[in-house]
Amino acid sequence: MNRLLLFFALLPATVLFSQDPWKVEAATINPSNYYGVTVANGMIGIVSSPEVFKVKDVVLAGAYDLYGRGRVSNFLRSFNLLNMRLSVDGRELNSSAASNLKQSLDMKGASFTTTFDYGDKASVSYTYYSLRHLPFTVLMDVTVTAKKDISITGSSVMEAPDALRDVQNYYNEIDRPHVVISLLTSSAKSPTGKLLMCASNTFLFSEPHGQEPRVIHEMWDNNMHLMKFTRSIKAGQSYRFSIAGSSITSAHHDDPLNEAERLTIYAKLEGRDRLLQFHQKAWDELWKSDIRIEGDAQAQQDVHSMLYHLYSFVREGSAFSPSPMGLSGLGYNGHVFWDAELWMYPALLVMRPELAKSMIEYRFQRLEAARRNAFANGFKGAMFPWESADSGVEETPVWALSGPFEHHITADVAIAAWNYYAVTQDKQWLREKAWPILSATADFWASRVERNGPGQYEIKNVVAADEWAENVDNNAFTNAAAKANLQYATQAAGLLGIVPNPDWMNVARNIPILKMENGVTQEHAAYKGEGIKQADVNLLAYPLKEITDPKQIQKDLEYYESRVPNEGTPAMTQAAFTLLYARLGNREKAAHWFRDSYVPNLNPPFRVIAETKGGTNPYFATGAGGILQSVIMGFGGIEITPGGLRQIKTVLPNGWRSLTITGVGPEKKTFTNQ
Repeated sequence: MNRLLLFFALLPATVLFSQDPWKVEAATINPSNYYGVTVANGMIGIVSSPEVFKVKDVVLAGAYDLYGRGRVSNFLRSFNLLNMRLSVDGRELNSSAASNLKQSLDMKGASFTTTFDYGDKASVSYTYYSLRHLPFTVLMDVTVTAKKDISITGSSVMEAPDALRDVQNYYNEIDRPHVVISLLTSSAKSPTGKLLMCASNTFLFSEPHGQEPRVIHEMWDNNMHLMKFTRSIKAGQSYRFSIAGSSITSAHHDDPLNEAERLTIYAKLEGRDRLLQFHQKAWDELWKSDIRIEGDAQAQQDVHSMLYHLYSFVREGSAFSPSPMGLSGLGYNGHVFWDAELWMYPALLVMRPELAKSMIEYRFQRLEAARRNAFANGFKGAMFPWESADSGVEETPVWALSGPFEHHITADVAIAAWNYYAVTQDKQWLREKAWPILSATADFWASRVERNGPGQYEIKNVVAADEWAENVDNNAFTNAAAKANLQYATQAAGLLGIVPNPDWMNVARNIPILKMENGVTQEHAAYKGEGIKQADVNLLAYPLKEITDPKQIQKDLEYYESRVPNEGTPAMTQAAFTLLYARLGNREKAAHWFRDSYVPNLNPPFRVIAETKGGTNPYFATGAGGILQSVIMGFGGIEITPGGLRQIKTVLPNGWRSLTITGVGPEKKTFTNQ
């Protein structure tokens, strides 16, 4: 038995089957071995900290500027608008003064809670939310329960990240007969001055108007100011207050300073209860599209975490697409790669098409930049950048060869656009949004191939999907993805009553897929059995459907699974193996690769996924997307076809009694496998 499977087989039943499916709890907080978990609403992400009343990062989708790594646009930290201080009887609380410190992520309600005791004086609990129904607004609830008579001072601290400049701090009180609103506001310019970044927050008190505490403003230095209040609490009583705040930039609004304050005022006058009501209602709607596993409580919790993170990192009605690390920090500069279209998008497309639509809208709005990119490189049509940020130009640092040469990204975008139509059957969207992408990318591939005779329309000098293979010819995934792009463009033309360019199918029929002497599909023309960074050839079976013969799929799997090193490879590689083995009916190998795809990548205390085994850069949303595909399309057997979704026969891992996937596709169908 594989050592990993043996490890799980020997775990006590209480370990395997006692997990809460919706809540990840950390009863032991070790700051030196702590990887924060993210609460996000598709626009603003809040990353947890082991320190009480602190958050590690606040990240806004779409906020980029030129600074730091690689002379390219990078994600920016926003103002840390939820950091606060709490003093009891004049002593400020910190983690060293806290006992029984516990933290938990509630995925059902998208909230993060910290609880602790402060000696014999008080018990404290605080919970924060990135409000789902308000894209730029967050809320934190604080409850202090007195064990004896105490006096507390609560302070909301607004501090600018180091990279920002020209910080301006404001404090304003709006006094109306029915309410007093104290606004703590800051603005700053991004490193080059390109963006104006703004944040504002306010207290929400539980007392009736006229009885709430008096708020005092203090200016500490140019980068930090705070507002505070003091309140006495009798022994045995609990006191609750909240902080609501908004963060927005000139990338999102033409007047971000005033808008930050308007949004905060709106939250204040909506009130805590209504804010939480609408937040929970929005998440209840999202969770109608759910994955339910019977027989493996830990897998259920982990799959919920993966789906929660993907839902958290994407927002309906926007034109943003997630980076490999989503809104969990500044990883990969916040850039958008094939990770979005090939790995995260399919799971979201099947579960929540309206979220996936935002990701394709991101590419559609940058189509003209892709056309300019193709022109600059001597090609026709549109060539999407390997790394994309706000403008849609190539944002890969120049030392990485993937920028000029990893061309399969163009086909990945086109395939995603076609698949949105396939799932939704929205012909108007196909005409208005998908067709411009499909036709322009097909023109790119027709100009990109080198025509060296029948069956030899070659695609030379690329970085493969397996990125350890640089500047190679006829990469299997690149060639097969280009073929799919050309075929889908032709099919789309037929559906729309447009005469397709006949050269598209001519090119598609003549792009080679190479084989080695042993009959295994060859990764590229110079490939001789080297180790591979990630799945490449195996993706021709899924999602490309270039290879459909089960014997060939099996042969390619057995060959390439032995070429993946045990360390240093991204999680989605093993997820692809999982999916294919599940479809081939091999439950043992599917179960092995499912565990291997993420369990060695988990980091404490919230089981957040890193990119590689033993890695320390969570949260790796790309891996989560791949693993979810292995569950939905592998174990669940859901298949995207030109006519919509269908279910094919597949197997579950040993121990899984059933798999139920609800709220699937536009018709919100339920699929089961037992």
